[in-house]
Amino acid sequence: MKLARRSVLGLLGSGAALPAIGHASPASTGSFEYGVASGDPTCRGAILWTRVTPAENGSDAAIALRWHVAVAPGARPIESGSAEARAARDFTVKVEATTLEPGSDYVYWFELADGTRSPEGRFRTLPEAGTNDVVVAVATCQLFQNGFYNAYDHIAKRERLDAVIHLGDYIYEYANDGYGGATGKRLGRLVEPDGEIVTLADYRARHASYRADPMLQAAHARAAFICVWDDHETANNSWLGGAQNHQPETEGAWKVRKAAALQAYFEWLPIRDPEAGKPWESINRSFEFGDLMTLAMVETRLLARDKGADLFGETGGAQAVRKMLEVRARPERELLGKPQSEWLETVLAASVAQGKPWQVIGNQVVMARVNGPDLEKLFGAEKAAAMLAQLPEGVRQQVERSVLAYRAGLPFNLDSWDGYPAARERLYAAFGRAGATPIVLAGDSHAFWANQLADDSGKAVAVELGTTGITSPSPGDSIPQLALGELLAGVSPEVLFCDQKSKGYILLELTKERAVADYVAMSTIEQREYEAKTVARFAVRAGDKAVLQRT
Repeated sequence: MKLARRSVLGLLGSGAALPAIGHASPASTGSFEYGVASGDPTCRGAILWTRVTPAENGSDAAIALRWHVAVAPGARPIESGSAEARAARDFTVKVEATTLEPGSDYVYWFELADGTRSPEGRFRTLPEAGTNDVVVAVATCQLFQNGFYNAYDHIAKRERLDAVIHLGDYIYEYANDGYGGATGKRLGRLVEPDGEIVTLADYRARHASYRADPMLQAAHARAAFICVWDDHETANNSWLGGAQNHQPETEGAWKVRKAAALQAYFEWLPIRDPEAGKPWESINRSFEFGDLMTLAMVETRLLARDKGADLFGETGGAQAVRKMLEVRARPERELLGKPQSEWLETVLAASVAQGKPWQVIGNQVVMARVNGPDLEKLFGAEKAAAMLAQLPEGVRQQVERSVLAYRAGLPFNLDSWDGYPAARERLYAAFGRAGATPIVLAGDSHAFWANQLADDSGKAVAVELGTTGITSPSPGDSIPQLALGELLAGVSPEVLFCDQKSKGYILLELTKERAVADYVAMSTIEQREYEAKTVARFAVRAGDKAVLQRT
């Protein structure tokens, strides 16, 4: 859907175009309860974000402020500007620094006319030529109620960090008595509003609940975030025309809910606003890390995705499985869409032509072929029955239905690229035409993955690094009696490693010679005291980019 930019984003313009700061007035005072954030870095700057909480509750008066960038804490600003926090964009502010030096570290802050000052944040501009290395964290899936953001605390304390790549599910739309709610009540970790979010006010309040977390604020203050959304920023299993968790008869038109969700997203995330004339959904964009790496962030949910095959089979049974198989096999089904696919091919080809060793794709959902495990085939009928008997009744029935679907030929997850095999083959062909063997990053699954990607002919085309959730539960968490990660790797030739239990992030370091991914897991997300450890490490050599090696 293409919305009129003037309708909402006209109210969300860059602070650089706002009126200059005036004298302080009682109505202009406020506080910086949500910290600061930076995002979408360039060689010359980054988007800088904050939110001002008005001191006078319910006031719609604009609040004047200034922003500053310096080379170090305590140093004099080298770039400054004026902005206003306005009710029309929930008193959030986004400005852009544009006069800085490439490949350099900076601090920034905001201040109100009455002298109230925000916390300081840090970011690093993108490098130009002569780039020796790049270090990024890869994060995703942060269900607030399900645990503490210990992974963000660990990210915030890293000595070297150029950026954080966030692959989506930044918020979740569910009510407090829904997904993760039992854990949230036990931990005293609930969100506003209490029910499922549908309206603009709801989405704004939910973002505010998440951004009040001090560990998330610390990570945002540590480095620039490069973000895309997945489905829960709108509603579960969203696609071009709706979502599994959207019921038009009770929740209104999908386009209205989606517009509200995206407005709140652009308000609360340090992401560049959409270009004039483009639909809001067009957040695919690229970043050049000097002569070392091109990062292409793609959108796989709202721009072109066809309805998921699994959404055609909600009634269950053999007839539903046959319908899902038929839908999945349709050659015209899309995930990226033709314009975005052509854009991605152009970006990859340009990076290869420029001699950059690495092309990295920030992609929301798992790309590898992942087969579902047939427990009877793996362990025999008697042992499989004993394993299933250990599961709670509701979980056991769900696993049994899933196994029947796997036997019929359905993959483990139809909401991933496995639900769109023809679109995946078209993408792999685009890799070949571009001359690229990319590193594909994946979120969404709440599990760690190391995958060797191959096309239908068996030719290796890329490698995939999938990061687990910061807190969100995986299918493996609901069936701890089964080693689900090991089972998936055992029946899926493209899967070298799958960890369905850990929560954390990937630290990816790239040099001209190789890329190394550390899978960093937290010892707990149910207590604030934690330890972090690397549960796996995989490397790719620049001379053999289609092969993952465990180190």
